Amino acid sequence: MADSTDTDIDAAIALGDKLSLNEPKAASARYDQPTGRIVVELASGSAFAFPTHLGQGLEAATDEELARVVIPGAGYGLHWEALDVDLSIPGLAAGIFGTRAHMARLAGRGASAAKAAAARANGAKGGRPPKAKTA
Repeated sequence: MADSTDTDIDAAIALGDKLSLNEPKAASARYDQPTGRIVVELASGSAFAFPTHLGQGLEAATDEELARVVIPGAGYGLHWEALDVDLSIPGLAAGIFGTRAHMARLAGRGASAAKAAAARANGAKGGRPPKAKTA
């Protein structure tokens, strides 16, 4: 039984090593106060940045709090101790700045000509129609 367990552990470690070659990992992260962005340098040499108002839990943070970003563990996340905020590097690289509910709130804030026109049309009809009742 121990041989099977050791083999499984070795296989899991090998798979983790293989997957880590393709996953984005942070080499460094910093808050750029003039632009209001968190700048992340990846181990691959590429980089990305995101506005702090998009990150769940970072919206109302002070410049001093934002500057205290750290990269825990193997580089798969960002952490702000004073804010109790953790964001995933793979998630951020994919444009995911928080939970589904947080992302839905961000999406609902968007303004566009089509959204404004639809709001005007609904207003002219007396507002949003009531939800249909289900039996």
